[in-house]
Amino acid sequence: MMAAHHARPAGAPDTLVVLVTPATEPVSRRAPFPEGTLPVGVALLIAGVATYAFFKVGKSALGGDEEFKPISALWFATFSLAPGFFLPLEQELGRALAHRRATGQGGQPVVKRVVLLGAMLAGVVLLALAVLSPVVTKHYFDGDWVMFGALAVAFVAYAPAHLARGICSGTGRFRDYAIIMGSDGVVRIVLCVVLAGIGVTAAGPYGLAVGLAPLFAVGFVTARGHLKTQPGPETTWNEVTPNLGWLLVGSVFGAALLNAGVVAATLLADDDEAKLVTHFAFGVLLARIPLFMFQAVQAALLPRLSRLAARNELVEFRSGLRSLMMIVIAVGVVGTTGAFILGPFVIEKFYDAELSGRTLAMLALSSACYMLALATAQAVIALRGHALVALGWAIGFCTFVFTTWVAGDQLFRRIEIALVVSSITAMITFAVVLRSKLATGVVPSGASVMEAITSRPLET
Repeated sequence: MMAAHHARPAGAPDTLVVLVTPATEPVSRRAPFPEGTLPVGVALLIAGVATYAFFKVGKSALGGDEEFKPISALWFATFSLAPGFFLPLEQELGRALAHRRATGQGGQPVVKRVVLLGAMLAGVVLLALAVLSPVVTKHYFDGDWVMFGALAVAFVAYAPAHLARGICSGTGRFRDYAIIMGSDGVVRIVLCVVLAGIGVTAAGPYGLAVGLAPLFAVGFVTARGHLKTQPGPETTWNEVTPNLGWLLVGSVFGAALLNAGVVAATLLADDDEAKLVTHFAFGVLLARIPLFMFQAVQAALLPRLSRLAARNELVEFRSGLRSLMMIVIAVGVVGTTGAFILGPFVIEKFYDAELSGRTLAMLALSSACYMLALATAQAVIALRGHALVALGWAIGFCTFVFTTWVAGDQLFRRIEIALVVSSITAMITFAVVLRSKLATGVVPSGASVMEAITSRPLET
């Protein structure tokens, strides 16, 4: 999860990344949680519950699994694209504003430059989507141009949402950050209930609800004046983009790998398998419950790891990272076991869907391996391994594509195997890199630690 930090001015002795607070207010070492943990944690919980509710209400409103397939396809495509491209901008904006806040400088020039960069990036991706639109619409949305339009709307809408979150985190406005994150899911489910209440049974309006939902909170926070920043010294591209390229590559591949299962099932399924694809999407959501728990673990432990890394206390860093990994492994084991034993019963009762314990266990296992890969990747970023993290996520995604291709013809089984193998591949890659970084005694920087804290290609 996200917690904003800043570094002392360059050249200060014993550089230490601390939580964003007013410059005159000391940070208590005995504070149980970092600033912003509680509101953002509550927002994550609300967003997660709203996601599960949206899928249940949406399926009921549209009349069944086959009718809901376009919405699940839109959902996973949206959260492959939007966080992948815009989360790095959120990270870098938050980092740059936090640093300026620490040094008493206004952040308005930084915001203007990142907004320009976000507009340029959105334009490039939209142009690529437009060029590919006939292929995407025919093979992914079964010829439904309304759903393709909803995807374009959703992608554009999440740009200001991520930028607004970057401003809020960098200026310490964590309640507003939580409003933007949590209300996204709430607005979406409210729109869904309204559409269902007036008898709308076409998928298009529900798709637009997915796309437009993030704009409501951005408008609300903007109207309150909580996205305003103060004038300050002019900025340069280097202030906001020192590692943006590598962060962008890693984020795109990491988000794509996270959502690859349903996207692949949508593309590979036969015309008579729409119901199975929707059930598979429900299974992926169920298997992600441990990922929500993982974000809560991050909220409590990752900021402490960042401070240890910033002080170059690598012995304590190793010990803290080992504790984090043990917790992640425990969460993964419980999640995988629970998915195998209880998963079929839960998914039948909640979504009226049928999936085997094997499928749900494989999905939960891949989520557990992804958690380990993500935690290890964050440690590598803290040790200034941005390029290697980008390479690791790229290797993981390419492994998924290759394994899906060679793992047989059974739709679910080939994807399940590919998800597990690719997540393990990424995890091993990051583990090897981390071991090398620790062995060579790489000294972290304040910027790298901040980027590690906010590196999480997980959106729901």
